[in-house]
Amino acid sequence: MTTAAIADEITTPDTKRLTRGALIWRRFLRNKVAVAGALLILFLVFLAVAGPYVLYWKFDSIDRLSFLKPPSQAHLLGTTQSGRDVLALTVRGLSKSLLIGFMVAIISTSLAALVGASAAYLGGWYERFMLWIVDLLLVVPSFFLIAVASRGAPQGENSWLLLVVLLAVFAWPLSARVVRSMTLSIREREYVLAAKFMGLSAARIITRHILPNASSLLIIDATLGVGYAILSETGLSYFGFGVQAPDTSLGTLIGEGARMATTHPWIFLGPATLLVLLVMSVNAVGDGLRDALDPSSSSGGQA
Repeated sequence: MTTAAIADEITTPDTKRLTRGALIWRRFLRNKVAVAGALLILFLVFLAVAGPYVLYWKFDSIDRLSFLKPPSQAHLLGTTQSGRDVLALTVRGLSKSLLIGFMVAIISTSLAALVGASAAYLGGWYERFMLWIVDLLLVVPSFFLIAVASRGAPQGENSWLLLVVLLAVFAWPLSARVVRSMTLSIREREYVLAAKFMGLSAARIITRHILPNASSLLIIDATLGVGYAILSETGLSYFGFGVQAPDTSLGTLIGEGARMATTHPWIFLGPATLLVLLVMSVNAVGDGLRDALDPSSSSGGQA
């Protein structure tokens, strides 16, 4: 070993090379608002899952001695005009809204990824046809169509699944256009061209080479899609077009409590507070992931 090599070995610190995932995680942890939002989301998910097993009152239980009573030791958030516990209803509504939000985000992001990437990679008549569908879905009045379809559909215990499908159908087109634009640049890179010359199928190239390189965009889109779905479901349920009785959601509770917000505010404040905290937390996590995944952003600090 030469003298110069020995000197370099002495002066150069033994630093451990970090993976891309570790760098993203470190940048995300430096965003205190995003970390607080993630912890709050985990707490709300835990409350939605464990709440029905811990609380004394169930969401469909009726206390015949407490009709429209304010918060007390027996009912921490009071009761409704029908004698149902507001806390139990709020936990039930939170679980339903979270379930709808996550399902819509997963379905819509998957559709956006597959349609946008396949349209850009395959091109030709398929791309023109998919772009026509995207443009059509972007201009139709989605709120009106979802309201009409959900109102005219058969009602039952699983009727909310139709709401998930309808929200997902109208949530993916804009994201698909963004994925298509990113795929147009990715498909010209060397590793994609090499995979194509090796004879790999288009489906395999899209799933193994194109979509993984657009994962940062898809993660952010899925995160923000949860907030969009929850707000959309809340708006529809507020006007009576979303989750139907006897089931409940945050939007249903807010719609029922809004009529008595000035006289009996406890019915309205619990679900409304949870909705605000949930959406703010989701948006904070989305912003934190965007800054952590973007190397040019200075919000996450230096890696």
